[in-house]
Amino acid sequence: MTVQERAVRTRGVLVWVAAREFDELGYEGARLARICESAAVSMGALTFHFGSKAALADAVEKEGGSITKALVERLLDNHGSELDAVFGLTVGLAGLLETDVVVRSSVRLGRERSRGGGRWVDVWIPAVRELLLRAYEGGQLRQAEASPQTVADLVVYLLVGAESQIRAGAAAPAGAPGSASDQLERIWRLALRGVAAESA
Repeated sequence: MTVQERAVRTRGVLVWVAAREFDELGYEGARLARICESAAVSMGALTFHFGSKAALADAVEKEGGSITKALVERLLDNHGSELDAVFGLTVGLAGLLETDVVVRSSVRLGRERSRGGGRWVDVWIPAVRELLLRAYEGGQLRQAEASPQTVADLVVYLLVGAESQIRAGAAAPAGAPGSASDQLERIWRLALRGVAAESA
């Protein structure tokens, strides 16, 4: 392994280990010494790659954003109707929150730090809004009640709720019945059908 390959590998390990630390303890609670110990690297190696805790957190946020953006692009390439795409994207994003510690950490960091790399929602909400606008214009949404902005707000609230369930340990493990993505899929299907009985 070349020096350059070793450096890239070390950087990747540091980002992953830091993501785990930030996810569990938040930005303020995370300690660089613990990250070094978990990554089996010296403090000098960490500071070679990241000059500060903030720079390390920025890298975690950036990586979480890249992972999320890749999912958005992949799902947008394979969808039927625009509304189906929003449904699939919402469930897919909840799945990322369940299974990817870097993504989950980037969400927490974006919320906790005032000067972070940006909010996670900013990575995917433009695609959701564009899809919903096209769905609205194509007659896929109820014109009176379901404005694109209201449905976009619903998606944000669903994902905030999914993250809360995951953080509280209230959801089953990822992929299992009762997992956050499974719950969100059922809620979405209910929202698409409506909750009021025909006679109500």
